[in-house]
Amino acid sequence: MNQNKSYFVQSFTIFAVSIAAFLVFKSVLPKKLFSESTVDSKNVVIDSLLLEALEEDKNATDGDTLSNQPISFTAVDGITFPDEKYEDYKGFQHLVQFYEKLFQLETKHEGNVRIAYFGDSMTDGDMIVQDFRSNFQNKFGGQGVGFVNITSESAASRNSIKHEFSGNWKTQSYLNVKKPRSPFGVNGHVFFANDTANVEWVKYKASKLQHLSELYNPTLFYGKSNNKSGKVAFKVGNDTIYKKLSPNKLVNTLVVGNTTKSLKLDFINADSIPVYGMNFDDGKGVHVDNFSNRGNSGLPISTFNAQVMRQFHEKLGYDLIVLHYGTNVLNYGSLNYTWYEKRMKRVVDHLKECFPGVAILVVSTADKATKYDMEMKTDSAVVPLTKAQKKYAIQAQAGYVNLYTLMGGDGAIVKWVEEVPAAANKDYTHFNYRGAKKISGMIYDQVYSGYEQFKRLRANRKQAKPVVKIDSVSIKTDSVHVE
Repeated sequence: MNQNKSYFVQSFTIFAVSIAAFLVFKSVLPKKLFSESTVDSKNVVIDSLLLEALEEDKNATDGDTLSNQPISFTAVDGITFPDEKYEDYKGFQHLVQFYEKLFQLETKHEGNVRIAYFGDSMTDGDMIVQDFRSNFQNKFGGQGVGFVNITSESAASRNSIKHEFSGNWKTQSYLNVKKPRSPFGVNGHVFFANDTANVEWVKYKASKLQHLSELYNPTLFYGKSNNKSGKVAFKVGNDTIYKKLSPNKLVNTLVVGNTTKSLKLDFINADSIPVYGMNFDDGKGVHVDNFSNRGNSGLPISTFNAQVMRQFHEKLGYDLIVLHYGTNVLNYGSLNYTWYEKRMKRVVDHLKECFPGVAILVVSTADKATKYDMEMKTDSAVVPLTKAQKKYAIQAQAGYVNLYTLMGGDGAIVKWVEEVPAAANKDYTHFNYRGAKKISGMIYDQVYSGYEQFKRLRANRKQAKPVVKIDSVSIKTDSVHVE
């Protein structure tokens, strides 16, 4: 009995000392400890250009001049959006040409509109983007999932298409390869069927979601090579069809059969031919391509080969490029993101060179929480990063969506995690499908509100009549109202 009492006293003493030690050390520990993350670290990839930028610009200074002045716009096609305050900047003016394409589609049912949506793990597995696509297709028409990679790390979690592939593909990504064997495709990847002993294959199956129930006009995109003997094989009914690959241009296309529910391609003698992916769309309405990469900061886009991108642009015809980044840029020991602002401004400039005439929309980082004094709160880096993203959007003449404020601002992600049913995961960073749908709706609603404003401005715009010459005398006619 005495022995048991002695053990109890010793245990209680150890417990009391531990509590006292914790209280002493708590005062000297940093307030910010760690985020509650359930993300598998093996799936977290940080692009090499981000790491280089951090090393080169760790002493960058912030010379803020934008927040103290109103933002005025130059008319495009006779349309000028009202001046904006820095705090409320949306930049709809820079989406005018995109809005005009939507207007023609809506009123005359002519042409089609295409959007490239670049993102990180927030859009992995077509999260956010599949609902963004659906919103546009519900309003403006369009069938098909768009461009899909040959291989994908998120294929198993994607609901908008079933995607399988053999394990012997050679993949190069712009996240970690500076000098690929052949230029990267518009998806930031290039794939090679270099296993000559075995056939490489890829298989796609349409989902049951609205607008995505067929693989519309399946078209293979591939690059240039000296290999003239490559071909693909696929089945139509009980017949096997063989089609030759002709890798003569920087970007080549091959229509693979007709619209179907499922498709499996075998690549035969195709080694050294760069393969980019498949496109599925009906050529009408709106199409949205999801180019997501885990660990991407957005900086690798600067490595795109302009000539190759222009050929992709000729074939696909983009009208809007969305840049949705930030998750992988937070938390690198500094709240000064001037280095990121400068580099992403150059990324947008490069995109305008690669895709002439395309509008750009910047979507900011969402809210993210970290543990401070044992309580989950908005990370201190979130607001400084959103400001840097807004600054580069303004400087690069791009539209801007502040996802952090749309979510509810300070502490929003904590509410999204703890509400019932939850809209975000326990890592206090990523959204579940319910939250992704809400986020998609917020982004779409802001873009569409700009479109509604565009239509009002368009209806009331004035354009000068052309100068008329009579007997060598120039007569300038009055301005006229244009419907």
